Amino acid sequence: MRSPKPISQQQVGAFTLVEVAIAMSLAGLAIGGIILGYVQMLNRAEWSAYSLAAQSLAQQGVELARAAKWDTQAVPVVDQLVPANFPARVEVLDVPMHSQSPRFATNMTTITQVRMAPPLRAIQADCVWADHNGRVFTNTVVTYRAPDQ
Repeated sequence: MRSPKPISQQQVGAFTLVEVAIAMSLAGLAIGGIILGYVQMLNRAEWSAYSLAAQSLAQQGVELARAAKWDTQAVPVVDQLVPANFPARVEVLDVPMHSQSPRFATNMTTITQVRMAPPLRAIQADCVWADHNGRVFTNTVVTYRAPDQ
């Protein structure tokens, strides 16, 4: 029967310094990639929230124009659907952010005559806004409108 080897001669299952350095480098790259992905996802979610708020403002502009009275059979003719009744408005993009100052958007409504008989007008609402990098975006809603009858 053999006697056990002394502790100094036994092989110990340890990692070398190079193996530890490589493992730490790989773990650092993985964690860095996860953090970068998380930051990108947060920026995209913020952009989506502002874009949705701008689309809602543009839709509000169209709804205001659709609510205007336009009656060609009344005496005298009632026509509230004229560009002078829809000036450009600066409004706050209503997105619940805790640490940032409010972001503003400009809502513009354009009304154009498409046909004279029977009367038909195009209503276009544009909401122009900028993200935190200063890039400018426009959300647009277009519809057509005939007189009230």
